[in-house]
Amino acid sequence: MPAEAPRLLAGQRSAPSAYDADITILCLGRLEETKTAIESALTQRGGRFRVSVLDQGSDADMLHALAARFGQRPGFALYAAAENRGVAAGRNMLAALGHGRMIVGLDNDARFADEYVVAGALRRFENTPELGAIGFCILAADGQGPDLTSWGYPKALLPRHRGRFAATTFVGAGHAIRRAAWQAVGGYDESFFFTWEEYDFCLAAIARGWRVAYDGQLAVIHAPAAEGRVRWQGARMVHFIRNRLVIARKWRQGWLALAPWLLGYGLIAARHGCFGAAWAGMRQGCAAPVAAPRKMPEAMRDYIRAYETRPRGTLFTRLRLELFSRLPV
Repeated sequence: MPAEAPRLLAGQRSAPSAYDADITILCLGRLEETKTAIESALTQRGGRFRVSVLDQGSDADMLHALAARFGQRPGFALYAAAENRGVAAGRNMLAALGHGRMIVGLDNDARFADEYVVAGALRRFENTPELGAIGFCILAADGQGPDLTSWGYPKALLPRHRGRFAATTFVGAGHAIRRAAWQAVGGYDESFFFTWEEYDFCLAAIARGWRVAYDGQLAVIHAPAAEGRVRWQGARMVHFIRNRLVIARKWRQGWLALAPWLLGYGLIAARHGCFGAAWAGMRQGCAAPVAAPRKMPEAMRDYIRAYETRPRGTLFTRLRLELFSRLPV
């Protein structure tokens, strides 16, 4: 059954005329952080941009506050969804509400590091026709170094957090997607309520010939808010394991290939007291329906080997870096 279309609470829907980018923000609570994120988005320069915010269940006071603060600003729209359907479905809704050539995602507890981040992403897309998505540098709250809780790339690449490299995913806190790539893939898999939705999207894009890049010169500052945060000891680990298994099944990865991965994450979960959640995720991941699983094209395999497998190092290196490290907050 199709989801109910979100209601426009304040601002203006996008006009049919062409523009460069939709800057999109999902929110659920976190009023002050959301205000900061929106203000940061509205002050982006160097192109024709629109800012769209989709609320997925905040109280009426927060919605009134956002409408009063930003409702009269040009190029802004505040929407409310009928229910919280998760990150993937929420981003799909926001993308469908606009038609900018680029879709920029910003977490509601993050802000752009300067006024020309979106313009910089636009230039990257214009100069690289095969580029489908860009991951931004996610800086810690003080803006001085990388937010280690938001590093979604091989750890060996961490010293290059202010540089550029090819990638197989991006981190949702700050990113940009070429709308043509978004349309080719069909957006996010909406069964992914939370975690791994970016990697799943990127694999589908790579299979269609698009490329993914990390650009450390395009940065957002992330101050993770405690309010509404999903903890590893509960639902976060369930979604994490479930969704990674679904991705593996989509691309016909056999149990032999998955066994080290499952064992590794099982040990990590046991070490941090959340093995029960990991086990629930494994059961859900095995039971989830997967339509039309396919084998990875050889060019896609080569891309993943070059930009994900090799930088991550040997199994021993991965265990040393991941098994004996602490889970992010």
